[in-house]
Amino acid sequence: MKVQNKVVVVTGGGSGMGRELVLALLAKGASVAAVDINTSALEGTRELAGANRDKLATYTVNITDRGLVEALPGQVLSRFGTVDGIINNAGIIQPFVRLKDLDYAAIDRVMNVNLFGTLYMTKAFLPHLLARPEAHITNVSSMGGFLPVPGQTIYGAAKAAVKLLTEGLNSELQGTNVRVTVVFPGAVRTNIMVNSGLDARQPAKGEAGSFKTLMPDKAARIIIEGIERNRERVMVGNDATLMDAVYRLNPQRAARFIYNQMSALLPK
Repeated sequence: MKVQNKVVVVTGGGSGMGRELVLALLAKGASVAAVDINTSALEGTRELAGANRDKLATYTVNITDRGLVEALPGQVLSRFGTVDGIINNAGIIQPFVRLKDLDYAAIDRVMNVNLFGTLYMTKAFLPHLLARPEAHITNVSSMGGFLPVPGQTIYGAAKAAVKLLTEGLNSELQGTNVRVTVVFPGAVRTNIMVNSGLDARQPAKGEAGSFKTLMPDKAARIIIEGIERNRERVMVGNDATLMDAVYRLNPQRAARFIYNQMSALLPK
């Protein structure tokens, strides 16, 4: 789906990769509904939109609140008249600890934001997308959604669920006007630590690896290119691309590699 003159909803639009997705979509001629839990972060995105801000609407929404999410399509339709695509980008990581040391409050929060937030958004907007001549759903999983990362087991489980949710949805929507993309970012340089409510001195996802982190604006361009080419799977970053190939060939070797990269960062 070409994004020019389309209306696209982006969650997590207040910072990081979500903000860059918003700005890139606006630059390509799309209208954007940016959704985030942080009002001031959304205002920052609006300021950066510059001359394109007339095509931007912002909504402060906690995507784990199903009632608020179900009200969102009506608000977007009231502002833009239609909606052609959603990008479920919002996500948080867990504290960098083993499962035995992770409390249930953190587990619930990670699952609710990453999985149920994506599910609620998809369910709420799908009927409206099906009514369009063409439409697109993009869900952001993670390299950690197909590859085990010590210290991010629950995060990985949530993102693996997003992966299969998206792939199942893609199968269900065969023969319709709605195309579906699942995105697997590797290490992207964002402020996900702070947004996840964690100590910024903790190791970020992928920080200890031998791969360089990708700048969020480049990640956003890769994702939008994938949408415009109607790709079903999009790898973001050399690390995601390489580890996807290695994991397909030898899952045990790939898991050992990530363990050796990351295990030293876990609390003893």
